[in-house]
Amino acid sequence: MRLRSILRTAAMVACTRLAIPGLAMAEVVDPATKPADAPTEAAKEEESSLANFGKGYYEAPVISLLSNNGEGWDLGKELFGEDSQWDIGGWVQMSTTTNSDGVFNTKPNGFRPQQNWLYGERKANGENGLDWGFRVDWLYGLDAQNTQAFGNEFGRYDFSDPFTKGEYGFAIPQAYGELAYQDFSVKAGHFFTPLGYEVVPATGNFFFSHAFTMNNSEPFTHTGVLGTYSGIDKLTLYAGYTLGWDSGFDRFRGGSNALAGFTYKPFEWVAATYLMTLGDLGWRGEGYTHSIVVDTTPFENFKFVLLSDLTQVNDNAGIGGRFDTGSIANYMIYQIMEEIGVGTRAEYWQLNGVDYYEVTGGINFKPLPNLIVRPEGRYQWGPGSTASANNPAGVPVNTGIFGIDMIVTF
Repeated sequence: MRLRSILRTAAMVACTRLAIPGLAMAEVVDPATKPADAPTEAAKEEESSLANFGKGYYEAPVISLLSNNGEGWDLGKELFGEDSQWDIGGWVQMSTTTNSDGVFNTKPNGFRPQQNWLYGERKANGENGLDWGFRVDWLYGLDAQNTQAFGNEFGRYDFSDPFTKGEYGFAIPQAYGELAYQDFSVKAGHFFTPLGYEVVPATGNFFFSHAFTMNNSEPFTHTGVLGTYSGIDKLTLYAGYTLGWDSGFDRFRGGSNALAGFTYKPFEWVAATYLMTLGDLGWRGEGYTHSIVVDTTPFENFKFVLLSDLTQVNDNAGIGGRFDTGSIANYMIYQIMEEIGVGTRAEYWQLNGVDYYEVTGGINFKPLPNLIVRPEGRYQWGPGSTASANNPAGVPVNTGIFGIDMIVTF
């Protein structure tokens, strides 16, 4: 049983006993996901499609089986036109894996719906003055329960029985409004965390599986406000306030924390991002966390990313004790040709002094403009056995895993 499931169950039990009310490749650039500056149109033409492998700035690939001059069919463009601020789209992800990794892919064998995703939005554009926007995302599949607002008391928002159907479920991971004026924007509502490198949407990652760090040391969503200012050369600033980790229009155990950081781009080929949360993190406890991401493209068609996270928390999940983690992970991704990319991820993650490791190698193959297939092999190891007291994360250890998924976008 993976760590988030253990803590989620403990939080539900603690809430019940204490009866506390208010108990986590066309372009869709969403600053609610991991932050970075959206490239100009000219820069996009010069860059290879390597930018779509891995997160960088999150771009959900809107590509389709019905090829249109090799670019794929885009539902939003069909409905609203090429340059409209309005957009609608999504994807279907099907997957299978030989063994549980204890992270997101915990249901081995069988070909299962991982993500059936639909989003709608109006992008706020403050270039010519004050403008407004919004975004709503809807999800059904295996991943839904991983991104419901489990930082709430059970029964609130999408963390409730109507949204959970056995091993599958529904989730509304984003529902926010946004105002933009020139170099400043602010969003309010429920949105993805900007911390870390990997994201929940399958289209935002190179690998099918997820790192220990992403699953355990970072929130998935927030409810609150987040401001972004990009009016300083090479520097983007972020500052906000949220109701703890993984909350959905509610707070649990007094969740109240700062969310702040910056992205610095000294050169066109490198971006360094620091983001932190500080205060009462709700279900996770009280303390400080940060994520540092250095995203580089030192050579043509080659991406190298370094990630380091730190978590220092008391009273974890309301059951007492510490939740201290540290991690280092690197990603190396090379685009062989437009249709094929290869990559590796090597990760060291520590929980309360216990060390875990995983290495993953994978391929991204695009046989059609709208279709991507991602086979991968993963090996993870750590102390003891899965149920051992020496394995506080409770993840499978000393095991090899093969997984593959297929994503069709529209």
